[in-house]
Amino acid sequence: MLEQHYPFTLPPLPCAYNALEPYIDTETMRIHHDIMFKKYVDNLNMILKDNPIYQDWSLHNLLAYSSDFEDLMETALKNNGGGVMNHYMYFDGMTPNKTEPSQNLRTAIIRDFGSMQRLCQVMKTVAISQFGSGYAWLMYDSTSKLRIVKTPNQDPPPLLILQPLLVIDVWEHAYFLQYEQQRDKYFDAWCNVIDWEKVSARYPAG
Repeated sequence: MLEQHYPFTLPPLPCAYNALEPYIDTETMRIHHDIMFKKYVDNLNMILKDNPIYQDWSLHNLLAYSSDFEDLMETALKNNGGGVMNHYMYFDGMTPNKTEPSQNLRTAIIRDFGSMQRLCQVMKTVAISQFGSGYAWLMYDSTSKLRIVKTPNQDPPPLLILQPLLVIDVWEHAYFLQYEQQRDKYFDAWCNVIDWEKVSARYPAG
């Protein structure tokens, strides 16, 4: 989806609404995907409808270079284009199937974090520490070194210097129905549905 351009469409869920239970409940998946995600897709299309000069830009480039636009356009793209990309990466990174990282990615995880367990611990700390709404990301830089960053609201990550592999949405609508204020329990549950095959495919020579 990152290479798609206007008009954008809501991608289907990669699995059934109830496929991630008991870790993520059916109603949360329905509301989060069909209402929240769709809202950002619709808003982005409305913005670009009135700005045809940007209609052939990919989603990646709209976000990577949004700081070059006028302030109002930059904000609109960060809020809505970011909402599209962030949600796409979130939903596309989950599966009900048991998966494992590729050998190449596992080697990088051990190199940069020491172990899979340590990676999860660091990412959990970052996700829980995000004040208010936002995301925690696993990314890699130009040397293929893995990094964990967080972004507020619907801001996209720094796409000109880092490439996204995996993201967890820590807006309350992603977990409140099932876990209420317990973001830590939501994170632990989410770890059970990570699609490591897709994450591995995004990593160089994954």
